[in-house]
Amino acid sequence: MLIRQGKMLIAVALIVATCAGCDYATKRAAESLRGLPPVRLLGGCVTLTYAENRGAMMSVGAGLPENVRFLVFTVAVGALLLAVAGVLLFGRNVTPRLALALGLMLAGGGCNLIDRLTHDGRVVDFVALSAAGLHTGIFNFADVYILLGAGTLLATAFTSREGSPVT
Repeated sequence: MLIRQGKMLIAVALIVATCAGCDYATKRAAESLRGLPPVRLLGGCVTLTYAENRGAMMSVGAGLPENVRFLVFTVAVGALLLAVAGVLLFGRNVTPRLALALGLMLAGGGCNLIDRLTHDGRVVDFVALSAAGLHTGIFNFADVYILLGAGTLLATAFTSREGSPVT
């Protein structure tokens, strides 16, 4: 059992490191877009533009007072990420799918937390998608990792260990 858990932790560490590296590289590349007009790709389906977000996804909470934003988006998120890391390191019955979900969420949340700590409470965003009249807000790769992790966590919650739906 310990060997399996050790291998799973190594896999999670690789996921976190890979995600963090990609997020860091793309955010640094996005800084070259600062002050420039948006770059539209694939017929306008992908737009690259530099933006700084003081809130959460879709700028939720960006208008809160600075001290409240710090408490929520830095202190509380940091505590939540420590709890996620604790579950990964010490949790019982952590399945590979749960480890993947938590690892993705840890990677994305950690990357955005580091951004906040190094950018005066802001997160660098740079991608927007548009297709068939639907548009996303501006986001970054860390946001994608968080959403993929949350989706995997939901899928895990609604299936049993054998992969059949929970009844």
